Amino acid sequence: MIDLTTNYLGLTLKNPLVPSASPLSHDLNNAKKLEDAGASALVMYSLFEEKINAEHNEVSRFFYQQAIGHGEANSFHPMPNNLQTYQDRYFEQLQKLKATLSIPVIASLNGTSMSGWVDYGRQLEQAGADALELNIYHIAANIEESSEMVENRYLDILRELKSSVTIPITMKLSAQFSSPIHFAKRLELAGARGITIFNRFYQPDIDLETLEVLPKLELSTEAEALLRIRWTGLLYGRTQLSLAVTGGFHQTPDILKALLAGADVVHLCSALLKNGIGRLSEMLSELEEWLLEHEYTSVRQLKGSVSQQNAIDPSAYERSNYVQIMDNYSSPTGVLR
Repeated sequence: MIDLTTNYLGLTLKNPLVPSASPLSHDLNNAKKLEDAGASALVMYSLFEEKINAEHNEVSRFFYQQAIGHGEANSFHPMPNNLQTYQDRYFEQLQKLKATLSIPVIASLNGTSMSGWVDYGRQLEQAGADALELNIYHIAANIEESSEMVENRYLDILRELKSSVTIPITMKLSAQFSSPIHFAKRLELAGARGITIFNRFYQPDIDLETLEVLPKLELSTEAEALLRIRWTGLLYGRTQLSLAVTGGFHQTPDILKALLAGADVVHLCSALLKNGIGRLSEMLSELEEWLLEHEYTSVRQLKGSVSQQNAIDPSAYERSNYVQIMDNYSSPTGVLR
């Protein structure tokens, strides 16, 4: 019997496959199907402070400002007694997930102010979250903002929230930090229990007819997995942080590579949205089959065995790999050179 258990953020999980923040956690039936398919934990969709503030401003304009200068207008839009806000619905869904599922539920938070990070983080803990993922998602578009200032933003948020909650905190990082390993160590010293690599920054598009800049949603592709695998291999053994990978994990071989590099868990999103929840149970079966075929008895035995520290050729994770690829490239047959 293969032992698939893994430790993540101090939680013992039955396997390393964890559905990440996605629309699937909006629905209790889908969440239960994920658990039945073998999910070892569930990351909820993110709670956005920006959305809370937008809803508050809209409600204020619609209900509270209607009578300015016109007292008789109070009856136009009477305040409903059972108005449920966006954050109320989120906390209620978190509580329902905790009551329905037996697996850990990790809340995801995206704040815009320090008070928001702390207040909503505290409320998520009170609502029953087993851990908290900080989805900071910061675009450094200010020319006056240095890389050190960007890092300090993450660290300040982490320290403030860490002083207010007791549940483990994992930081969702982008791939755009100049020195991810050094920064990971700083996060560990500041109190993080884990990091998730890497956040996918959705890219805006330009409409060539209207010249508008438009949001565009693109699900991940398998090509994105290698970036996560590489940095996991470089990070493993250099920090005590739990390592999660997210973005591009559609096939079981890539999941295995992430584990060999040192990941504790692999987050799944696009693969489930594209192929259905049943894909999760298929991946688990394929994972167990590969381990059995290659004579591994557990995920722990596998984990980190091909990290940079344990690889046959550690330099392959760094620049020499780039040089070798350039030297070995050849154009497809039939292409003029």
